[in-house]
Amino acid sequence: MDLPILSIITFLPLLGAFILLFVERRREAFIKGLAFVVSLVGFLLSLHLFAAFRADTPELQFVEKVPWVEGLGVSYFLGIDGLSLFLVLLTTFLSAVAILASFSVVHKVKEYMICMLLLETGMVGVFVALDLLLFYIFWEAMLIPMYFLIGVWGGPRRIYATWKFILYTMAGSVLMLVGIIILYLLGGRTFDLPALSQVSIPPGLQRWLFFAFALAFAIKVPMFPFHTWLPDAHVEAPTAGSVLLAGVLLKMGTYGFLRFALPLFPQASVEFAPLILFLALVGILYGALVSMIQPDLKTLVAYSSVSHLGFVMLGMFALTIQGVEGAILQMVNHGLSTGALFLIVGMLYDRMHTRMIEELGGLYRPLPLLGAFFLIVAFSSIGLPGLNGFVGEFLILVGTFLRSKLYAVLAAVGVILAAVYMLWMLQRVMFGEQRGQEAGHLFDLSGREIAVLLPVVLCILWIGIYPHPFLKRMDASVQHLLQQIQVRQAISHQPSAFRILDLGLRISELGSLHQSFNPKSEIGNPQSSDRRPLIAESLREGWNSSSLR
Repeated sequence: MDLPILSIITFLPLLGAFILLFVERRREAFIKGLAFVVSLVGFLLSLHLFAAFRADTPELQFVEKVPWVEGLGVSYFLGIDGLSLFLVLLTTFLSAVAILASFSVVHKVKEYMICMLLLETGMVGVFVALDLLLFYIFWEAMLIPMYFLIGVWGGPRRIYATWKFILYTMAGSVLMLVGIIILYLLGGRTFDLPALSQVSIPPGLQRWLFFAFALAFAIKVPMFPFHTWLPDAHVEAPTAGSVLLAGVLLKMGTYGFLRFALPLFPQASVEFAPLILFLALVGILYGALVSMIQPDLKTLVAYSSVSHLGFVMLGMFALTIQGVEGAILQMVNHGLSTGALFLIVGMLYDRMHTRMIEELGGLYRPLPLLGAFFLIVAFSSIGLPGLNGFVGEFLILVGTFLRSKLYAVLAAVGVILAAVYMLWMLQRVMFGEQRGQEAGHLFDLSGREIAVLLPVVLCILWIGIYPHPFLKRMDASVQHLLQQIQVRQAISHQPSAFRILDLGLRISELGSLHQSFNPKSEIGNPQSSDRRPLIAESLREGWNSSSLR
């Protein structure tokens, strides 16, 4: 029997959190060490996924599937492909880095480390779940530890930031749950993602379902204009919380578009692509311009995420192989670069006790090692050739150019603006006349801080110099995805107005159909005695018989 490697990676942090419950809280050093070892083992296990991954096939790999709630068609279904492989690796890597960076925490250490481990389980689960209900459980469960990380260990306005983060996220999640239920009925009482991706959905219904999923994902990205929760959450979160929020949690939104919205609603995705491309472009330029005027280092880095993730959405909805591969790679690049920027900002704050740019200056002389790391990471965020950011942005711009020359040119302006605000920030913080503490009172990076930053910088250099191992492993899956959504020159004309009341009546009719099902019928078997075809046909007839034509 094959080792259930995905289950081990997903639930090992949960096991670590459970063990910590029985450790005396006064043993802080042991608690920190155990949490780090658990996260590090999870990362080392995830390296097996990278080494054993077959790059020549788009098929799901390391699959684990067993019935969970058979009467409802729910399965414990895990698996990865080239779309999710690197996000799992990014999650386990940054979780270990963030926990090591949290060794300076002194308040409620036991509870803090338990929240960090629970958060890792939720994040990994989102990227490996292939049953929609299981995915939704992980998606929502992840909010609980992040709620406590910001609310308990955050800054002065942490309560406001926490509630804003939760309310925004849950508002989108409720609509997504409605969409999942409709898909469940339409697909014949199954939450199986591969099976649902083969279901033919009427164009009108696709639009509504795409909207339900896209809103939840757009809030999480966050796309303009759903971004307003992000700066507050970033600024008030503890350093490790900001690292995981920027490095991993935001990628759940972009991953959601890639894994669910595009393959499940191909026609609606193509139809709404121009709108999403426009919003992505606005986010790129808006995020860069707002970053230029920020007085707080952490707020500047937070707004830069709006701009960088705009590039991800731009490449994804260009619907070209270069654009989509660039978007996936840029998810990883943003996690590394922006995560490292938040780590460095936290280290500066520990020394200077301020994040205000005007109160900083001339720090390169007393802090040459930290300054060197800061330069490399900032250049990576800009997209300097030889570093990881260049590879992702170049592929995105090439893919976008094939779709729209104008959008590619305007997006390139965003690259220039990124160089402006990042270089200006570096000049004011690291060079010029020293302000704040005297040089003799400052201390450069400790051994632990070097151990936190060095692996991230090595990954930045690796991807920038030799991205082939990454692109090779995602190529087959990206090509398969583009075949799934069947990009075409013309989309069949459909009216833009729908009768929502009629849809509600049709779904209520399906509820009565559901009661007549045989609960012991074999889920997923086309020869079984269940009435899945009846559900699909009923929905189709409902849309066609209403005034949707």
